[in-house]
Amino acid sequence: MLSLHHDPGFAPCPAPFNLAAHALRWAEALADKNALQIVRTTGAERWSYGRLAAAVQGCATGLLARGLVPGDRVLIRLANTVEFPILFLGAITAGLIPIPTSAALTGPEITKLALLCAPSLIVAAEGVALPDPLPFPVLSVTDLRQMETLPPTAFAMGDPNRPAYIVFTSGTSGLPRGVVHAHRALWARGMMHQGWEGLGESDRLLHAGAFNWTYTLGTGLLDPWSVGATALIPGAGVTPAQLPLLLKRFDATIFAAAPGVFRQMLRAAMPQLPKLRHALSAGEKLPDSLRAAWEQATGTQVHEALGMSEVSTFVSGSPARPAAAGATGYPQPGRTLAILGPDDQPTLRGEAGILAISADDPGLMLGYLNAPEATAEKQRNGWFLTGDSATMADDGAITYLGRDDDMMNPGGFRVSPLEVEAALAPLLPDCAVTEVEVTPGTRIIACFYTGAEPLPVASLDAHAAITLARWKQPRHWQRLDALPRGANNKLNRRALAALFRKDP
Repeated sequence: MLSLHHDPGFAPCPAPFNLAAHALRWAEALADKNALQIVRTTGAERWSYGRLAAAVQGCATGLLARGLVPGDRVLIRLANTVEFPILFLGAITAGLIPIPTSAALTGPEITKLALLCAPSLIVAAEGVALPDPLPFPVLSVTDLRQMETLPPTAFAMGDPNRPAYIVFTSGTSGLPRGVVHAHRALWARGMMHQGWEGLGESDRLLHAGAFNWTYTLGTGLLDPWSVGATALIPGAGVTPAQLPLLLKRFDATIFAAAPGVFRQMLRAAMPQLPKLRHALSAGEKLPDSLRAAWEQATGTQVHEALGMSEVSTFVSGSPARPAAAGATGYPQPGRTLAILGPDDQPTLRGEAGILAISADDPGLMLGYLNAPEATAEKQRNGWFLTGDSATMADDGAITYLGRDDDMMNPGGFRVSPLEVEAALAPLLPDCAVTEVEVTPGTRIIACFYTGAEPLPVASLDAHAAITLARWKQPRHWQRLDALPRGANNKLNRRALAALFRKDP
């Protein structure tokens, strides 16, 4: 039997369509219900569906009043505050294209992204790094909040295949790539609601990530709202150690996070969580030992999902069909995918290959921003190649085996080694980075460099902090006499991990 799964049963996206309208489709029927609670140990900021929808549509009015026109891009430089989703959905309501970015990005990093996407407007919180030079107009949070009370703008309906938003992901070339998603992307997430999340109107889903991360934006906000559930998001400053208390205090029924967050939470005793039904994990491989520890501590299962920024999740376990031991999960209902061999044809079941998803999948990106060649490189014979190595069992279960390229994935964020090396080059002209495992299930970025003497770690850390966001910074520095290279002097990156020493 071939490693091929075909399920055409998911209904096509209706037209005309608007992502924001679909996300807020329960706003009238559930006007007084809590749509969003930004939770802290001291309490919560609560937003009803009616209030949220009014703020979103008022924001759309304000953006258009500034002279923006449909198709213009809006760069978001905000943290985990309610202004983030209001602006994101407000821009889409008006037919604009929001571009979420992490508030932790440094000046050099956001300058590169701004030049790539050429926004018509930047909306930024005070103290967040901005492009330098700054040829783009900037709107403050204060000005944004004043838009919330403006008269509503109607949702700009149209072709579900038109661009809705852009997210950035590290590219194998070392330059971040803008992933352009269509309005239909949210409709396609309907395949996850029961195929992974087990999500319904009565749920209260707490997600531990940052809003700009597609995992949080989708699973933490848009999915709960599109089914009429309540989204719980930890406020700025909340630590993993405080999350168990928030789960208990705010009656969370579903918890979602990256494996690293689960690991940190389990360092202390877990309280009883009688309302929690199950947990969701994505972003990086969930170790079996960590899954078992969570299930023992909470009495609830963790359902893992595999995905990427270009298509979100498409393989997962779920409450309806938990993954078998060792497997990642099953193709979600409505998905068509395969494991491809070197000839770009499906392998036999049980044989390893590259995981591919149908190029017609409704959740698949429109393409990489201003990079048609890079987009074309990912597609073959009607398939989109994920770059993940995997196998398919006889029952259809997918087991993730790792990346087929050099991309790193510390903490669930994919990072190009070339991007990190380019940022370190002024201080370390001959260096290479890779992921290493420091303890079972814990992986970090390590930098190996050459030079006459080891450099002070404090100086290396300081340079990385100026040029790289926190999750891209090496946590280990190690001097070598020479970097491992082949006969043609090409760096042998995969040989680096064997050279790792905990105490260099």
